[in-house]
Amino acid sequence: MRAYLDIKDFYDVFRAVQEAGIFDDQKTMADAVPLFPVQEIQKNFNEQKGQDDFNLREFVLQNFKIEKTYERSEIAHSGKLAIHEHIENLWSLLERTASNSEGSLLQLPNPYIVPGGRFTEFFYWDSYFIMLGLQAVGNIAMMKNVVENCSYLINNYGFVPNASRSYFLTRSQPPYFSLMLDLIYKSANDEKIYVTYFHTLEKEYEFWMSGQEELENGNAIFRVLKTSDGAILNRYYDAENLPRPESYAIDVKDSQRSENPEFFRCIRAACESGWDFSSRWFEDGKHIETINTLDLAPVDLNCLLHHLEKTLAKAATINGDADLGNKYQLLAARRQTHIDTYFWDPDSKIYRDFNFIKNKVTHSEHIASLYPMFLKLSNNKQAQEISKVIQEKFLYPGGLMTTTQKSGQQWDFPNAWAPNQWIGYIAMKNYGYENLADQIKTYWSKNVERVYKNTGKLMEKYNAVDVETLAGGGEYPNQDGFGWTNGVYYALNCSNVPID
Repeated sequence: MRAYLDIKDFYDVFRAVQEAGIFDDQKTMADAVPLFPVQEIQKNFNEQKGQDDFNLREFVLQNFKIEKTYERSEIAHSGKLAIHEHIENLWSLLERTASNSEGSLLQLPNPYIVPGGRFTEFFYWDSYFIMLGLQAVGNIAMMKNVVENCSYLINNYGFVPNASRSYFLTRSQPPYFSLMLDLIYKSANDEKIYVTYFHTLEKEYEFWMSGQEELENGNAIFRVLKTSDGAILNRYYDAENLPRPESYAIDVKDSQRSENPEFFRCIRAACESGWDFSSRWFEDGKHIETINTLDLAPVDLNCLLHHLEKTLAKAATINGDADLGNKYQLLAARRQTHIDTYFWDPDSKIYRDFNFIKNKVTHSEHIASLYPMFLKLSNNKQAQEISKVIQEKFLYPGGLMTTTQKSGQQWDFPNAWAPNQWIGYIAMKNYGYENLADQIKTYWSKNVERVYKNTGKLMEKYNAVDVETLAGGGEYPNQDGFGWTNGVYYALNCSNVPID
């Protein structure tokens, strides 16, 4: 029996609320908790909606508990707390438990840290960057909780959903589970962690590679594709081609300007990337109606899957299965060759995403070009060339911006996001560009400190170009909290974080 609420069970009510714009944020209704059996709510709605005195908002408030998002005022802050002390207070404020599912919230076995603001659930790739901060303060127990929650989700649903909501059960996020295990290993120095979660790693790998046996050249199935000359790569995907529940009206409106029959799936696939949204996914580089995520093999995803393959090889070898270890090692070696072949652009001297339909790299210049350096897949010449581009085009007084394209989307110029600062910092450290690494760290950290001093807040994203202005763009206001900002800031500015 299903252990969670599916919005489709009361879709008539849900859709009416979203189309009417009852709440300013459409995630509010997606996260609402029914007070009565949903069949009863649906029945009452259908009976009452045609009546002259029917009030949809009142009906919703009578039949659903509306979740309250985190308010920063819950922390007494006069501006006198040092930023590190404020972050330490935030960890406890952002901690949650979900031993039982409620509404769309999925059950999880262990406590976890939420991002903050409107995001009141466990998020997949956010949690890796949160773990960096936990590592910095030595909270190994919570780090292990994160890993165990991911393992629980993979073993129960086949993958880690975008976040722990039932409406996210059609997609994942960037696969960071194997990197999470690395953090545990570096903190506890126990390689058995890889053996403990070997089958979990395999199950996540199967999710990303599902359908590869049926592929023909130039085609894609689910999250796996085959290029015109037979190379296996991966893409982001979503199992449904419908408006997102948490952004229903926005998606419907945007779809009306698009001619793409899989517009909704492309939107959802971009959400699986974590970059929702960016000109990176737009065919014309400007407008969301041209989104073509499904046509693209992203460089960051394929680098992360290389790391997963390498981790599987390591785990199998530690477990004494040399043949299986060799199998995964060969898969990783093959993917590394493909990363050089399909993503490296010798003209612009950066990595770009690969459009397997057009058989060429995309136009977008973006910070995910650093993933091969972050995961030590670049050669020294490539690293040297990329570092120059980063210095010239991406590094601004407030940190590393996300793309060179100004589109109004939040994952574009001029915004700087915490994950990309960490990736850039480690990428430069990996290849000996210490001065550039320190610049990335200093510029972004000072930006975070300035905003904190002026507002008392740690934000979801920052303006890298105009450091006197808060970041904007996207479907919702800039959120306060904020899990991965706290984690990355703490990790960058603590001397006891292992870097290798």
